[in-house]
Amino acid sequence: MTEIASEVLIRRLADWGVDTVFGLPGDGINGIMEGLRRQSDRVRFVLVHHEEAAAFMAAAHAKATGRIGVCLATSGPGGIHLLNGLYDAKLDHQPVLAITGMQETSVLGTGYQQEVHLDRLYEDVAEYNLVVDNPAQLPGVVDIAIRTAYARRGVAHLCLPNDVQVAPADADPYQHVAPARPPATAPVYLSPPGVPRQEDLRAAAEVLNAARRPAILAGAGALHAREEVLAVAETLGAPVIKTLPGKAVIPDDSPYAVGGIGLLGTKPGEELVEDCDTLLMVGTNFPYTKHLPEPGKVRVVQIDADPARAGVRMPTEVPMIGDAKEGLAALLPLLHRTDDRAHLEKYQKAMAEWRENMAALENPERAPIAPQYLIGCVDRAASDDAILTCDSGTIATWAARHWTIRGGREFYLSGNLATMAPGLPYAIAAQLAHPDRQVIAFIGDGGFAMLMAEFLTAARLGLPITVVVNNNGSLGQILWEQMVLGYPEHGVRFGAPSSDFSAWARSCGGYGRKVTDPAEVNEAVRQALAHPGPALVDVDVDPNEPPMPGKVARDQAVKFAEAFLKGQPHKAAIATTLFKDKISQLGR
Repeated sequence: MTEIASEVLIRRLADWGVDTVFGLPGDGINGIMEGLRRQSDRVRFVLVHHEEAAAFMAAAHAKATGRIGVCLATSGPGGIHLLNGLYDAKLDHQPVLAITGMQETSVLGTGYQQEVHLDRLYEDVAEYNLVVDNPAQLPGVVDIAIRTAYARRGVAHLCLPNDVQVAPADADPYQHVAPARPPATAPVYLSPPGVPRQEDLRAAAEVLNAARRPAILAGAGALHAREEVLAVAETLGAPVIKTLPGKAVIPDDSPYAVGGIGLLGTKPGEELVEDCDTLLMVGTNFPYTKHLPEPGKVRVVQIDADPARAGVRMPTEVPMIGDAKEGLAALLPLLHRTDDRAHLEKYQKAMAEWRENMAALENPERAPIAPQYLIGCVDRAASDDAILTCDSGTIATWAARHWTIRGGREFYLSGNLATMAPGLPYAIAAQLAHPDRQVIAFIGDGGFAMLMAEFLTAARLGLPITVVVNNNGSLGQILWEQMVLGYPEHGVRFGAPSSDFSAWARSCGGYGRKVTDPAEVNEAVRQALAHPGPALVDVDVDPNEPPMPGKVARDQAVKFAEAFLKGQPHKAAIATTLFKDKISQLGR
């Protein structure tokens, strides 16, 4: 059997350690599918129901493993569908390779069916972007694409026309010059040195040693540096703020943790930002500058792997380029231990009070069901090495505040794109990457409905993921954003008939249960987690529970009140829910 170019492509992916490709076949990639069939002992193809899900799965694979994720789509509409998931990878700096098809080279430019020049469409999303028009380019361009994705922490794209896919592997119709021939040995990616320059380390230490009220802001770039972050926090007596993508940097019950900042953050985190005199930013490019310290009022030190990002968000006195783990390890010996723990103890006390208030909101007596109680049940029932994936919206607030990082737990969501619908595809990819761990998707009804067909993918693969649908019958985050802007809500509630996604789960052959009674929540969650295959619990929660900021700003309160005065249609129910929240907290 003659070896075809697509077989060379897939074999080179396997040489790079790629063991899974997520995708959906089509007539624009039949040759690549044949290459996958011939190399099926080395590379698994995961068939999905929508290409957007394939791209989300590739991004999640990269997040959960640190290795490049690969997705595959046919020409035209298939490649277009990948884009949202690819932008998720781009904005969260995850290495992903997208492989797409294209019409035969002889018909390009003729307006042929599904002729979309995906290389042009991908110009913004891709760090490396190539139409392969000669089999001789393979496998060299595969190496370049993957190295670029790793080096630039982003998306690479290879597009293969149909005739190139099935051409003989050694075909070289032009033979102008000898093609690059990479070695047959397994390729490797050589990461750049991770230790910042010594003069920068000394300058950073000088600033941090002079701090009286230090704070650390740690992001996703520090997920592998838990021990080093804790050691620096201990030395400086510095409370640690975590971005949401960096939630698993340190445990939530750590004496240094003060939660997050921003709309999904904590009151102690927000107060620390206003109070600190020195900020150490580690592995984060936190975009919401209005939640960072006022420029000029704090001294800032930053460690970032990308020179382009250092000093972008805040005037930074000492920007350091390097890996978070290696950089902090090199910085630690230069730091002086702070004996005065008053600053740290102030925020430890504030966090203890915050945790009590959050626990009070997990009230099992409330009806309709409080979403805080639902995620609290998930948190208590899940194992200490569980992986939680989350959609965007109000559920991200509940997960941020009530999903506790302890032990080896992890947490993944669409951090910077903040798109709806990745929670379920993320869970599938994480379960495939970590088959022995508990994987839970915490999803809103709006996000689940977008890609709910992928539950059938999980059932077909026999994956024991647990899906928990926080069903408030609305696009909850937009509802509250409208109110904060001072507008009465409009176009955000789905209305009748109410959804029952548990029926869909059962029709797929999985476990499905609908819950409307708060007395059933805990048992339903535990039964779903114990189920050996895919399970789904659809829980009707209070649609009027507001995802209030950790610290409500005056302008937010004014706009909220204006929305009520303008005729908010559900103001009585919202007021009742807010009253119940306050009663729960006062009752502790």
